[in-house]
Formats: sequence, structure tokens, C-alpha cells
Amino acid sequence: MSGTDLIKVMIVDDHDMVRTGLRTYLMLEPKFLVMAEAGNGQAAIEMLATFASEKRPDIILMDLMMPGMNGIDATRAIMAKYPNMKIVMLTSFLEDDKVYGAIEAGAVSYVLKTVSAEELIYAIRGAFKGMPVMTADVSQALTRGLRQRTAQSGDEGLTEREKEVLLLIADGQSNKEIAEELHISVKTVKTHVSNLLMKCELEDRTQLAVLAHRKGWANRT
Repeated sequence: MSGTDLIKVMIVDDHDMVRTGLRTYLMLEPKFLVMAEAGNGQAAIEMLATFASEKRPDIILMDLMMPGMNGIDATRAIMAKYPNMKIVMLTSFLEDDKVYGAIEAGAVSYVLKTVSAEELIYAIRGAFKGMPVMTADVSQALTRGLRQRTAQSGDEGLTEREKEVLLLIADGQSNKEIAEELHISVKTVKTHVSNLLMKCELEDRTQLAVLAHRKGWANRT
């Protein structure tokens, strides 16, 4: 098998035994090549800079909690410089904010260290193809993390245009009136209203108007 057929893997973990175990198992897979290891995020970033573009790893198995630079910060920094890199977060932590933070930073998948060897291989192969792989508990944690982050933002994650539409709804304007004021089509207004209902988890325009006033967003008279 030629080198171009191999899935090149970098392991980033601050525990020597974890790296050794992962390397030993992955090297038993005929299509995997463990080409680099690092003990924290900063070391991984520095090591990546030494590789020519064609020699960089395809997949990074990234630990979450590490000294120096944690996995989320490292993932964000790596994706900013190497946007095509595929990172699989491999950790023991299932906190909602950590799952959400890792995916937001650019990780393809979030995998717990309790998964079987076969499940880890499946996640790596999926990441190589750009396909997220998550267990049900991780997916649920991601959803909860997203909701928490949206609630903390104070604006339900709305775009500037959606906020404008919401204010006009709170003013009692119809879709046609909103379209005229914002110089957009009625169809576009309807799309914004649908998005508002979905993001705010409400059922009708009246509830949207009440929400806007309750949160103090509707300051117009």
C-alpha cells in the first residue's frame, strides 16, 4: 500500500499511556498511519507548522483537558490556520458546554474515551470523509449546550434582520407592511417569521410580540 492510501493521524494527549495505547491500536489498522504525537495543544500547533502541506496529518485525535493549551482552544487555532483539517475530540468529559465548545471550535466529532475500539475507528474514518459521528448522549449534550448558549446570548441567536422583523411584529405591523418598510418581499418576511418562531420556540406572531416586549427588545411606540 502506498503512503497516499494511508489515513495519517496525529494524537494529541497529555498522558503518555493514552498516546501509547492509541498508537499501538491504530497502527494495527492497515490503512492508518500514526505520524505524530503531541502532549498539548500548543505543541500540536508548533508541530503542524513543521510539516509541508502534503505531509500534514489528515486527522487529529484531540484530548480536551490538557495543560498549556486545552483541546478547544487548540482546535480553534488549528482550524483558523488549516481549515481543511479534520479534528476528532477524544475525551472523558460529557459536559454540555464542552461538547458545544468543541464543535463550535471546528471539531468534526466528539468521542468519549469509553467507546469501543471499533467505534473509534468508525469515527476516524467518518471524520476523514467529513462525516460527523456522535453517540446519542453526545448529540443530546450538544443540543443542550446550543440551547444554553442561545439563552445566554440574550437575543435567542437572532440575526440583525430577524431582530428588525421582530420589532416590527411587536409594533403590530403585517407582513406586507414589514416588507414595505424593510424593502424586502413578503415571501422573505414570511421566511424570517418562520425562523423567529422556530428559534424562539413559539407558535404564533402574538407570542413573538409578547416575547419582544417582555425582554425589552421592543422599545418603539
